Amino acid sequence: MVSINENYNALKESYLFTDIAKKVAAYSQENPDKIIIKMGIGDVTQPLIPEVVEAMKKAAAEMGEKSTFRGYGPEQGYAFLREKIVQYYQENMAVSLEPDEVFISDGAKSDIGNITDLFSQKNVIAVPDPVYPVYVDSNVMLGRKIVYINATVENNFLPTPDALQEGDIIYLCSPNNPTGAAFTKEQLEAWVNFAKKNGSLILYDAAYEAFIREDIPRSVFEIEGAKECAVEFCSYSKTAGFTGTRCGYTVVPKKLIFGGASLNKMWLRRQTTKFNGVSYVTQRGAEAIYLPSAQNNIRKTIDIYRKNAEVIAQTMEKKGIWYTGGKNSPYIWFKCPDGKTSWEYFDFLLRTCGIVCTPGSGFGKNGEGFIRLTAFNTYENTVEAMRRLEQI
Repeated sequence: MVSINENYNALKESYLFTDIAKKVAAYSQENPDKIIIKMGIGDVTQPLIPEVVEAMKKAAAEMGEKSTFRGYGPEQGYAFLREKIVQYYQENMAVSLEPDEVFISDGAKSDIGNITDLFSQKNVIAVPDPVYPVYVDSNVMLGRKIVYINATVENNFLPTPDALQEGDIIYLCSPNNPTGAAFTKEQLEAWVNFAKKNGSLILYDAAYEAFIREDIPRSVFEIEGAKECAVEFCSYSKTAGFTGTRCGYTVVPKKLIFGGASLNKMWLRRQTTKFNGVSYVTQRGAEAIYLPSAQNNIRKTIDIYRKNAEVIAQTMEKKGIWYTGGKNSPYIWFKCPDGKTSWEYFDFLLRTCGIVCTPGSGFGKNGEGFIRLTAFNTYENTVEAMRRLEQI
């Protein structure tokens, strides 16, 4: 008789963005003439830059020739891409890495969920509230105890370790999804010091580091001692428009030793067992991102989204609505006017303005009464959405 993992019964029946999609589809069917502007899901709208496209075309052509065809690649990723990432960290963040500390993946979301394989069920998981649902759901699936770190208006949605009583594995994201808030160096130092003192591990999601323009950390490894207590996840999805192409990487320093075991070796063993690596064509596309001309083009693309975020933030200020994010992040997190709940305001915006947002309550109890907007639509649509919002 088959026995299932009953921890799945503790999950919500469907994923947050599935619920949103159903509501939007129903509204569209009822109002086929309405033009809907989607600012909910964090999917990009700008195309891949020319350098990436050309590199992938060339790689695809190589796969069609016997002399240059490639089969299985290294599960850790091809050396040509890992070495570019090491160079990127050194030149942009003054962080020294070794190529075999970098693991190429099909996106940060996958690795964030999969790295839970390395740890026993006994670990207490600490996550900020509000939080990206994958951090919570991937541990609920394993039946682990989860404690929440309060992120609120009072701390500008940047939680501190002061109130945390326990936490073996701590999830942090900066710039944050969903709130857009970003840690200063001092704030991140407090978390690294806490982790080292308590023997904890930080799982650091840096998927939005390319949006940072102010003098704040882009990598947790900019903090002294972080290589002894942190794993970092990064993605090309929001950096270079790879949401549909799927590529990212995870940095697992060799200094991470827990229970006498090397997490770097454990993760390599896990990947060689359960993952056959990212396609050669995709990795050649990712390698092209690091060309000087490509870096300029990527900055231009990110500047489009940053300009959209600025338009949204200016509207919040004009309307006198409390918000955070939008400066070093593609997300704007704002308080629902008139005391509405998150889902009430979601429905209100959809039916009144034709704007799709994300209800903050979908990210945790502290998200109730808040809304997340993304800057990933076009500039024209963002301006139009804010024009509609101002009218109400």
